[in-house]
Amino acid sequence: MRITVFGAAGAAGRRITVEALSRGHAVTAVVRSPARFAELPDGALARVGDALSAASATELARDQDVVIAATRPAPGRESELVLATEALLAAVTVTGARLLVVGGAGTLTVPSGGTVADAPDFPADWLPIARAGAEQLDRCRAAPRADWAYLSPAALLTPGERTGRYRLGADELVTDQHGVSALSYEDLAVVLLDEAEHPEHHRCRFTAGY
Repeated sequence: MRITVFGAAGAAGRRITVEALSRGHAVTAVVRSPARFAELPDGALARVGDALSAASATELARDQDVVIAATRPAPGRESELVLATEALLAAVTVTGARLLVVGGAGTLTVPSGGTVADAPDFPADWLPIARAGAEQLDRCRAAPRADWAYLSPAALLTPGERTGRYRLGADELVTDQHGVSALSYEDLAVVLLDEAEHPEHHRCRFTAGY
């Protein structure tokens, strides 16, 4: 497939790019500055683009099968997450590409009631990005014609190893037998590429964890 990854030099985006390349896909890796080209994996087509611009996003989504949104704004600029999602939704509506969004876990429900972000021990400094993630999901759900899927990862998303093993869910946090919700960035990439190759989620949110 032809896949464009926005945020391709980030923690999630770089691993997604590596995973896509390893499966033989043609990957366009989008970053905001040529200075980040050196951080991109060999084999990717490096492009400068702005996910906040519908025009730039549309140009880079044209003739692509899948667009992956893996951008993550700096602290204090959380609103950019929502703006980028709006631009990418507009772009895929025009081009016909499918949009896979790397979202947040804050809106996932927990067995005790409420959401992950509602928990009393949820870190206060994570609340701004959690709120932006909730608004990002709302923007996806409100898009009238785009073919999108929104991946809320496990609560603990950390660098690790690629196991290729995970469990899927819908709106409830996936936990293991010890109540821990975790996933490596490497396996997040596996989840997304599996979804890209074998679509199961259309215009809905899903989640994954061990």
